[in-house]
Amino acid sequence: MRRIVSDPRVMAGRPVIRGTRITVDLILQLLASGMKPEEIAEDYNITLDDIRVALLYAAKVLSRDEVVEARA
Repeated sequence: MRRIVSDPRVMAGRPVIRGTRITVDLILQLLASGMKPEEIAEDYNITLDDIRVALLYAAKVLSRDEVVEARA
C-alpha cells in the first residue's frame, strides 16, 4: 500500500500511484472501460503491481462500514 499516496498538492489530494499523477479512480475507470491491465501499464508508464495495489486500495476503501448510495 505504500505505492498509493495522497498529497493535497498533487491531483487535489486524490489517491495516486507514488511518483505519478495517475489516480486510483483513473485506473478503475480504464479497467471498467475494457482496457487490459497490460495496456494501462504500458500507456501510463506504471507497473502491473501498481494496478493491483490500486485495486486493493479501492477494495479496502469500499469495504468500510459506510455505504455510499450508487445512482445510475
